[in-house]
Amino acid sequence: MYKRMLVPLDGSEIAEVVLPYAKELAGRLDLELILLHVCEQHRIESQFMCQSYIDHAAEIVKVQSREVQTSTGVQKGRKAVEARAEVITGNPAEGIIDYAGKHHIDLILLATHGRSGIRRWVMGSVADKVLQASQVPIWLVRAAIPEKVIHDEWPRRTFLVLLDGSKLAESVLPHVEALTKQRGAEMVNIVLLRVFEEPYVNADYPQATLNLTWKEHVKRVREHFKKEAETYLAEVQTRLADSGLKVRSEVLMGNPADEIIKYADKNHPNLVIMASHSHPEIRRWEFGSVAYQVLHGVPSPVFIVRPH
Repeated sequence: MYKRMLVPLDGSEIAEVVLPYAKELAGRLDLELILLHVCEQHRIESQFMCQSYIDHAAEIVKVQSREVQTSTGVQKGRKAVEARAEVITGNPAEGIIDYAGKHHIDLILLATHGRSGIRRWVMGSVADKVLQASQVPIWLVRAAIPEKVIHDEWPRRTFLVLLDGSKLAESVLPHVEALTKQRGAEMVNIVLLRVFEEPYVNADYPQATLNLTWKEHVKRVREHFKKEAETYLAEVQTRLADSGLKVRSEVLMGNPADEIIKYADKNHPNLVIMASHSHPEIRRWEFGSVAYQVLHGVPSPVFIVRPH
């Protein structure tokens, strides 16, 4: 269960795109909020202004989160949401990671830049470094997010879970279950998505034995790969459904990153959930370069789990 969420802010409007999510998540999931500003050493003279800014932001989010509790009845039997402000000095990325580790943070909420297909992170490389090093899940929200997927006023939600058949990808499943149940399983639809690449078809196949045309042979190979993917997802779907979750699955063929992005563009999931490994030897995945492309291409918020 998630109990404490860290929301780093750098004073920019882009970073503040996470605030509607912060108040909704805190109000509906009963989270303690910590708003954090990391003041770099060469700007230490402005620390008082930074403290004033972050204090003001924390007070606003606290009031709004409590309003969410009141409007949804979540506050019954629970204490009101607490939100506090923190200002520390040092390197921004290192400060965020260090703070998260020392204060038992369960979730980090960060903004990404939405211009030009999200080609760079807000706060320069800070968010990228946090993503690479964080041992806790990160909820990424892009700037200029479409109204169809924004988490403000969330009634029923759709979570898109990306799987490729590996244990690495499946490391997200405990988080999917915990997040869904904490939100209210009856209000969340989970879609498991697996994309398999166009299978390689050997031209030297036993045509005389199989009595197949080349087109029929290619079709049979594709159907084999698709059936394998469907069988795998059916097993995962059953496991999640047995724990009380509402789940369905989809199988697509093509370039994994392209197909995931097109699916998200068309179906507007409220959250894309995936695993990502930052080890330099993991060059591709489906959860290597694909994860990077998905992060920079989907219009929805992304929930990232980096397996230990």
